[in-house]
Amino acid sequence: MNEHNPFVCVIDDESLIRESLRDLLRSAGLKVQTFASAQEFLTSQPSETPACLLLDVRMPGISGLELQRQLCSGGSPVPIIFMTGHGDIPMSVRAMKAGAFEFLTKPCRDEDLLRVVNQAIERGSRTGESNNESDEDRSFLNDELRNKTSFLEIVGESEALRQVLHQVEIVAPSDATVLVLGETGTGKELIARAIHERSRRKGKPLVRVNCTSIPKELFESEFFGHAKGAFTGAIRDRAGRFEVAAGGTLFLDEVGEIPVDLQSKLLRVLQEKSYERVGEEKTRRTDVRVVAATNRDLAKEVAAGRFRPDLYYRLNVFPLKVAALRERKADIPVLATHFVELSAKELGWPRPRLTRAGIETLQNYDWPGNIRELRNVIERAVILARGGALEFDLPENGSNPTPIERTDVNQPEPRILTEPEIRRLERENIFAVLQKTGWKIKGANGAAELLGVKPNTLIARIQKMGFKRPLERMPQTSSRA
Repeated sequence: MNEHNPFVCVIDDESLIRESLRDLLRSAGLKVQTFASAQEFLTSQPSETPACLLLDVRMPGISGLELQRQLCSGGSPVPIIFMTGHGDIPMSVRAMKAGAFEFLTKPCRDEDLLRVVNQAIERGSRTGESNNESDEDRSFLNDELRNKTSFLEIVGESEALRQVLHQVEIVAPSDATVLVLGETGTGKELIARAIHERSRRKGKPLVRVNCTSIPKELFESEFFGHAKGAFTGAIRDRAGRFEVAAGGTLFLDEVGEIPVDLQSKLLRVLQEKSYERVGEEKTRRTDVRVVAATNRDLAKEVAAGRFRPDLYYRLNVFPLKVAALRERKADIPVLATHFVELSAKELGWPRPRLTRAGIETLQNYDWPGNIRELRNVIERAVILARGGALEFDLPENGSNPTPIERTDVNQPEPRILTEPEIRRLERENIFAVLQKTGWKIKGANGAAELLGVKPNTLIARIQKMGFKRPLERMPQTSSRA
């Protein structure tokens, strides 16, 4: 593990949770130190300044909320992620208002926790950098960020992305329900976060519900909460996600997965702004802005009877379509550069070289897994490169290649090349690059890198073509008879 990797502190009174979180965070390349109580954290002091705190809410002695207050009063800028298995809404709201970065309900998925931890570390690093600037420089920097790169987590410059971000700017200040449409891995959650950050609710919680991970029998409890004794295992009152998100935004990810017989209950909340906890008759009011997302065609789901039409119309107030990566290939170079830097930093490894041939390889692939797949491919390549040139071994595209269109109908038909002509052109191209590089095949700016092939592949082609490296000319010496 690299000594420069981010350092995270876990504070929880349950040893099993501390150990599982420690192992998970270490597997992600983070340095971790655990504490059994807030008192132990304050008296022992961590081995270095943490980049993030994972903090349980309910602990013996000093509570998580009280520890947060002490750290904030001491001027600590460390981002805090609260964890609780109790869904205690008053405490969670107080924590968010006091500046907590995120509030997670136990148990949460490993990928969700790691995503939030990485975002908190990144936010903390930006805060630390800004603290080193003068007031004048910081003001200028903030203006530049707002004006030029206000969508800090969204990377790209294609026209398709610009149109989506323009729509975000339009709808965010309103309280309209937004339906984010797009394939898996296109970044729908980032769009939801951008909407929240640009709304009047940005100081309040943004609560995410992954509708695919909730068992059918727990949907009502997850959304609306339950009263003690409402069902077996309900040993205390629990707030639902609508209550936790009070005043803020509720992001319903993969909303198309909600069972049909439960969709009417969600519709009622959206229409009447009221609900009851499971096992409780008291009607509660809610003030929540809903952003939903799905990779399904909900119109087709409605036609097939798998989605209520009235709920679809209620959600589809402002539809926002996120283009697939194959439709915005102009964003691949900047996305690839971003992920190379991010992966190298997270792994603690030297930053490898992203070559022009590598970019072309990435742009010639259709990316069925979209941005999520691109990031995974980049991370794998960074691990294998170990500071050298990145190489990408991608599968063949399953779809038909995009046809090349003639832009000028007056141009003559392209000449069809025979197989011998193609081989001759390949020989000439390889010979030209060998002359350009002085027969350097491997390494930076070598022939293999310029051609976008592996060195061993190029060596085999050179041998097959019968090329021989020219002998170095000996300097001529003059002699007198």
